[in-house]
Amino acid sequence: MAPLTEMSRRTQVIAGAGVVAVIALVVGGVLVFRSGKESDDTATTVPETTTTTERVPGPIAPLTGLEDPTGAVATRCAVSVKVGNTADAHPQTGVGAADVVYEEVVDGGITRLVAVYQSTAPDQVGSVRSVRPTDQYILWPLRGVFAFSGGNPDELASLKGVPVVKLDETAAGGMMFRGPGRAPNNLFADVSQMYGACADPPPPPLFVYRPPLTASAGLPAVAADVGFARGYETHWTWDPTQSLWLRSIFGGPDVDPDGRQIAVPNVVVMQVQYGPDPSGTSVEGRMVGSGPVAVYSDGKVVTGTWERPDKSKAAELRDAAGQPIVLTPGQTWVELMPLGNELTTTPG
Repeated sequence: MAPLTEMSRRTQVIAGAGVVAVIALVVGGVLVFRSGKESDDTATTVPETTTTTERVPGPIAPLTGLEDPTGAVATRCAVSVKVGNTADAHPQTGVGAADVVYEEVVDGGITRLVAVYQSTAPDQVGSVRSVRPTDQYILWPLRGVFAFSGGNPDELASLKGVPVVKLDETAAGGMMFRGPGRAPNNLFADVSQMYGACADPPPPPLFVYRPPLTASAGLPAVAADVGFARGYETHWTWDPTQSLWLRSIFGGPDVDPDGRQIAVPNVVVMQVQYGPDPSGTSVEGRMVGSGPVAVYSDGKVVTGTWERPDKSKAAELRDAAGQPIVLTPGQTWVELMPLGNELTTTPG
């Protein structure tokens, strides 16, 4: 048998006591199989085929600007959960999975959160706390589901006309449950089930996102201190290794039950005028009109103005030149800081 060249491929098949060499040659893009017997001149030709599968991109999640390979965001409504934020309520569960988190002032200067979900579906978020008048302004453009523990009559009246499915502890049934810990910080929401309580379409985007591979605007910044009432100040530190802002509160890192620190691509500080609600029994952050804003993203800060003439629409964030402020695709934390309080930025 003539020796094979280095360009040939060969396979030996051993059958019984005899050895038959099978030679595979590639000739002009066609795969040709020949018997190893020199006396056999027959050949079988198999056309070479190439299969190319083009990836179909998934839909974009409206509240993060990120692609969702599961496709769930194309049909899922938003679920907003009211979450306690006192020291006793920490560590909070499921907040790190939210698309957007709002931090608002309630009675006595303490703060609470509204955590908004659409691209994720955690089965435990909490602790769930009661409604406040500021919540209506957050919920109007989102629609969907609002999960809360209850409220006094005046606070509940603030939800009148708000286009959401209202799930308090009674209405939620098995979609809320009591977990370990002491009341009132032991009530949790199963967001994964709450999507089924809503027939609304996906919410509209709340922000404008920076296209991939484009440079971010702003001045370098490495930290921000948000001036809530004493004891509730929040501190954000830029981590260039993760390209995320790390959150601290109560003098230390803000971590989940597994010890992971809250870390997000974007922090939006909106200065809001707070005052008594119409009943005079609670505090209301009036999120219609305009006010100063600072947006921290990609290790930079852009200052400007938030504008919102209609509560049914999301606030527009504009820089000093009147152009939209763009965010990095991903999660966003919105700090609803009282107008006139101090916001300190540490330059980079």
